[in-house]
Amino acid sequence: MPGTRNQMDRRNFLAKAAGFTGTAVLSSFWGTAQGVQFSAELASKENRNPTQLATDETYWEAIRKAFTVSEEIVNLNNGGASPQPKVVQDAVINYYRLANELPSYNLWRKIDGLREPLRTRLAALAGCKPTELAINRNATEGLETVIFGLPLKAGDEVVLCRYDYPSMIHAWDQRAHRDGIKLKWVELDVPMHSGKSIIDRYISAITPQTKLIHLTHIMNWTGQVIPVGKIGKLARKMGVEVMVDGAHSFSHIDFSVAKLHCDYFATSLHKWLCAPFGTGFLYVRESKISKLYPMYASLDPVGGEIQKFEHLGTRSLGTEMGIAEAIDFQEMIGMERKAARLNYLRMVWMDALKDTPGIRILTSNKPNMSAGMGLLDIEKLDPAELHNTLFNKHQFLVSPVNYHQARGIRVSPHIYTRINEMQRFIETIQKIAAR
Repeated sequence: MPGTRNQMDRRNFLAKAAGFTGTAVLSSFWGTAQGVQFSAELASKENRNPTQLATDETYWEAIRKAFTVSEEIVNLNNGGASPQPKVVQDAVINYYRLANELPSYNLWRKIDGLREPLRTRLAALAGCKPTELAINRNATEGLETVIFGLPLKAGDEVVLCRYDYPSMIHAWDQRAHRDGIKLKWVELDVPMHSGKSIIDRYISAITPQTKLIHLTHIMNWTGQVIPVGKIGKLARKMGVEVMVDGAHSFSHIDFSVAKLHCDYFATSLHKWLCAPFGTGFLYVRESKISKLYPMYASLDPVGGEIQKFEHLGTRSLGTEMGIAEAIDFQEMIGMERKAARLNYLRMVWMDALKDTPGIRILTSNKPNMSAGMGLLDIEKLDPAELHNTLFNKHQFLVSPVNYHQARGIRVSPHIYTRINEMQRFIETIQKIAAR
């Protein structure tokens, strides 16, 4: 079970961190007085369950100490890109310095040799086989590898939604323009409160010409969670492939890629995992690898090895290796605890503001329909105006949204966010709405 595995991994990591003294390549954070105190504080809470710990501000303040975030601006746009804990920053810097000592040797013979162990660790975190996971730069790269690599022909249908990420829609539009495939749009409300209703809308869109369903696990506009596992299971029984955009779900909610019943999955690790900027992965079901062409040509484009999707040319290998420190950091906390904290922070502001005159909450509060992000609208204010007011006058960074029915500001705190910052945000929104 994921929870049991995470608990065991966390205990093993805490034991390792307590005795860590630093090496030439790995980050020095755990060897500092702050690092030792940090790991000790976390270990002292080891027996608390996720629900209890979600409201323990002492524990999460210890987590915050591991970051180097601004004390002047409250970052509530972690859905765009999350900061990395210092241990991850240090690892990237140390690998970068190592590479510069002897670039062609240290890059290709030393650092690149660490990719396979990293692949194994990342696959374990994702819940898939290492032979199904390619390390790349972001969800866009992974998903467009699938979009442009699938052997689709004129008349083939792809089912998708207007609230999928724009870059993915643009890619599908290009594929339709180039190859004559047909795009079939599922209409969703904002918000959706019923998982069954979402499932029915996707499944009813399938026809004999449907080859693939494109699903966004968590909608970036609103934080809406889509029941992709249930849709995927039904679609596969109908002979339809399933592709999942997991940019906002991986390391945000607790799940296993294998249980999503999908054929393709991609994510960005610089969001909720807090890994280095420009890191991600692509999952391809093992039986599908040979039929999918890579984005960049490899020696064997119809081969069955996942590494064919990693032929990107020279790139920052030290940045990739920093992923390992981000995995360590998450396993030390535990995915269940992290998910509980993110959900708690969202519920704090949503519950406080849901009945405020002039305010609309466009994210469902139903179980499993949302996670740590939410969309808030002050009806009398343009989203861009509200964003500017919050940033320039009150030092809150949010993301303005004005896309079809999704209108407002997206609020996405992270595990380092303090509860008093959320309380100040609530008070600020109430004052703005009352003017």
